Amino acid sequence: MTAPTPALVRPFTVSIPDSEIDDLKQRLARTRWPDPETVGDWSQGVRVANARSLAEYWERGYDFRRFESEFNRFPQFLTEIDGLDIHFIHVRSANPSAMPLILTHGWPGSIVEFLKLIGPLTDPVSFGGDAADSFDVVVPSLPGFGFSQKPAQTGWTVARTASAWAELMKRLGYTRWAAQGGDWGSVVTTALGAMRPEGLLGIHLNTQYAFPAQLPGTLSPEERRAVETVALYTGDLGGANHLQGTKPETVGFALADSPAGQAAWIYDKFQSKTDNHGLAEDALSRDDMLDAISLYWFTNSAASSARIYWENRSGTFAGPKLSLPVAVTVFPKDIPRFPRSWIEDTYSNLIHYGEADKGGHFAALEQPEILVSEIRTGLRTLRS
Repeated sequence: MTAPTPALVRPFTVSIPDSEIDDLKQRLARTRWPDPETVGDWSQGVRVANARSLAEYWERGYDFRRFESEFNRFPQFLTEIDGLDIHFIHVRSANPSAMPLILTHGWPGSIVEFLKLIGPLTDPVSFGGDAADSFDVVVPSLPGFGFSQKPAQTGWTVARTASAWAELMKRLGYTRWAAQGGDWGSVVTTALGAMRPEGLLGIHLNTQYAFPAQLPGTLSPEERRAVETVALYTGDLGGANHLQGTKPETVGFALADSPAGQAAWIYDKFQSKTDNHGLAEDALSRDDMLDAISLYWFTNSAASSARIYWENRSGTFAGPKLSLPVAVTVFPKDIPRFPRSWIEDTYSNLIHYGEADKGGHFAALEQPEILVSEIRTGLRTLRS
């Protein structure tokens, strides 16, 4: 491994001005709330009482400086790739034999969701693990997300992002590395797997894109459930995805001036796709949710992050068949969720198949310990 060129990688620190925090609190206090829903469930979207409760905590109880310090516990950097500044966290393990690993988030995810994974992955001994499972961890923000620069022109597809990630790992001096992702992070990681850039050893996915090109004439119970979860994802749960895939700028207009609107937009996803017992708060703490929401708000990235759907609107759940080593973990409440037979057919070199006993779509936020264990186990054979 060679050291990266210092001039190409610049240090970065999160610093939120007091004026922006004050502005957010004032906007929250002035929120004009819609009329309550006319149903007794979440079928019309976020319930007003729940959204108000979350917003009131954001205004009066949430610790913004803790949010800032959570980021600044880790070394962060900016580097220009393909004309765009990419923000990333980079933590090297004390173990010189550590495997380099790039972690990619999705929407409404962000690098926030990986903060609890960094310590256990880079220093497993301190978290009850084995030093042999050490990783160097690289966590970039997708273009247009978080503190990465917002594209001013079209063309930032997942394939282009995957190429940027390959360049990032090369720039950091890594010649042998692995990749992991869920949601859009899984799409980018899958694109890396199809591209097979020099040095990529294998990948781990906690979202799989393995829908068959042609459905069998008779569906097994597992296959029927998979078809039903896809229908749910694209139907009742697909409102935000459809709007962001067709009118991302309109979404930006709706959310850029309303923190309560931004919170409700993301809260709705956490409510519908986590392993909860009726409320997102069963699966995620309010602080976890508001860390994610705050990052979108302070970076004003509602529109720029939504464009990932518009840029890749031709994509499907039938991902490319991959021949490089692939490890997967299926979480029980993920939507959509595919049967093992489809996954094995899509990934011909499946080196690990794991089924978690709990967790949903946002695995890194919901079940960080399970995901860490699965990443360690799934990628262990690549170390030889």
